[in-house]
Amino acid sequence: MEPHPIISSKRIIVGISGASGAIYGIELLKALKKAGVETHLIISKTAQITIAHETEYSPAQVHALADHFYSSHDLAARISSGSFKTMGMIVAPCSMKSLAEIATGNTTGLLTRAADVVMKEHRRLVLMPRETPLHSIHLRNMLTLSDMGVIIAPPLPAFYSKPALIEEMVQHTVGRVLDLFEIEHDLVKRWDGVE
Repeated sequence: MEPHPIISSKRIIVGISGASGAIYGIELLKALKKAGVETHLIISKTAQITIAHETEYSPAQVHALADHFYSSHDLAARISSGSFKTMGMIVAPCSMKSLAEIATGNTTGLLTRAADVVMKEHRRLVLMPRETPLHSIHLRNMLTLSDMGVIIAPPLPAFYSKPALIEEMVQHTVGRVLDLFEIEHDLVKRWDGVE
């Protein structure tokens, strides 16, 4: 399969679903703002609970990090149409429920509908699944999506940069996702070989 072209519109859809790891979506929004990329945010109902439980942010504070925020029930939002051009979409983190909906085309809300639109328009879709251990259905769904050109990018820490803080591990992962869209940033300590 040929790689997806990067669309020149400097806008990205960001989905935050209910898996643990809401901080990935939050740090992603901050990095995209710093890079001058317009963001269109959807937060699932369960993600609102996760944000409140795992972070120092309220859902309203997370909404404010984005340029545009949509209710997860708003299926008439502009991001639910392929005619609204974007660079693509990142779901950070991506729950197994959201991943399964995207894999089967059984979209029940705006987050998975927007992902479905990104796929049908052959734009870049990056999912950051946050679950362990994985069973065969999880793996089959990921393979189905990968076969369709979706990038599966679990937020796994890299240790070659010798991170001292959790924040450094999160930022490294966010930076590697930004790399997939060729967005400039300073979040990653690049591997330069062993001296």
